[in-house]
Amino acid sequence: MLLAGFAFLESLQVFGVRPGLDSTEKLCLALGNPEKSFSTIHIVGTNGKGSTSLYLSKILQNHQKKVALYTSPHLISLCERLRINDEPVSEEILNQALLKVKEAALKENISPTYFETLTVAAFLICKEQGIEVLVAEAGLGGRFDATAVAKGILTVLTSIGLEHTAILGDTEEKILLEKLGIMQQETHLVHFPLTEKLALALKKFKEEKGINIVSVIETHLPKLQNLGRHYTENATLALSAARFFLKNEFSKSLAKEALEKAFWPGRMQLLYDKSGKLRYILDGAHNSHAVKRLVLAMQENFPNEKFVTVLGVLQDKDHSEMLQMLSNVVSEFYPSGTPYERFTPVETLKMEIENLGLKVKSGNLMSPEFLEDISKNVSTPILITGSLYLIGASIEILKADFNELAFFQNLKPFENERH
Repeated sequence: MLLAGFAFLESLQVFGVRPGLDSTEKLCLALGNPEKSFSTIHIVGTNGKGSTSLYLSKILQNHQKKVALYTSPHLISLCERLRINDEPVSEEILNQALLKVKEAALKENISPTYFETLTVAAFLICKEQGIEVLVAEAGLGGRFDATAVAKGILTVLTSIGLEHTAILGDTEEKILLEKLGIMQQETHLVHFPLTEKLALALKKFKEEKGINIVSVIETHLPKLQNLGRHYTENATLALSAARFFLKNEFSKSLAKEALEKAFWPGRMQLLYDKSGKLRYILDGAHNSHAVKRLVLAMQENFPNEKFVTVLGVLQDKDHSEMLQMLSNVVSEFYPSGTPYERFTPVETLKMEIENLGLKVKSGNLMSPEFLEDISKNVSTPILITGSLYLIGASIEILKADFNELAFFQNLKPFENERH
């Protein structure tokens, strides 16, 4: 049985996505503007937001800051979305905060969305827990994202690619401006070099809004636990953001120590059995931009190898491009998914793979039996990819058997937003 606050949150699924800050601002005002009690650093971009957020939070924590990390979606539990010094918030604390938001919404006659409610609850918890700095991953876009209400002093831009085009715009330039819309005047931006078109759009935005650019400082990074050069890029962004935020407090040795220990689960994550044999590779690459990076990471770390792959993809993605890129590292596909209605039906995905002339086996929804059946016939590691929702379902099945998934072992499953 769901706790009352969690049940309230679940009841808000009917509102879907509703861009705009009005509800969030009114709720925050009714609750005493908790977002003003801490400093906020916003992380925006198409891919890489989660890992960049985690790396930055770990660096700040290693400098003795009390840090909250707010990310989405979750893999298993709603409590994952808000970490206090890298510990998931407790169900009891989150439940109480959600109930306070519910009370304010009823009193003020506001009908907030799922994400708006959860974001305001996170702000409340940060205030109550005496958080010094919140590292907040934008949920969708930036300009109208609920996290924007916590006016950040620094924004980190990870990458730009085509996504959610019906909401964010049909060109990368429009998407960039939607992401940067989270920024206030005279705030600071950390970013990697952009394409010529995006650089021109940023230059115009900089002149109009009066923002400041923080240089990304190239440095020798420690070996990261997440495989792939894109994680090195994200760690560099986090390092540069931390250096700017901490100023004279910044210690390169403390930052590198934090990065060595940091790990973002479900992204190029290797699972080894008790004998030390690599059994699974989990990666939540969910669009063409992310799949391109996944393929490059696989080729760099497992040259000339191809893998049996369990694949589940949401309906609104470019399946053909994703499949063609994956074919460079996949020997055969097992189409999959979860009961979540946005997933491409297993048989539809199977036909799409067949139509591209790629090797495909019979698929099924993710389950312990499905994974076990595949494992019986495969001696090499199994790659699971295509969606963070599929990765979450896989982790729930595998978490008791792999030390690498210890973080999730005491967390209870809770459904993500249905949008």
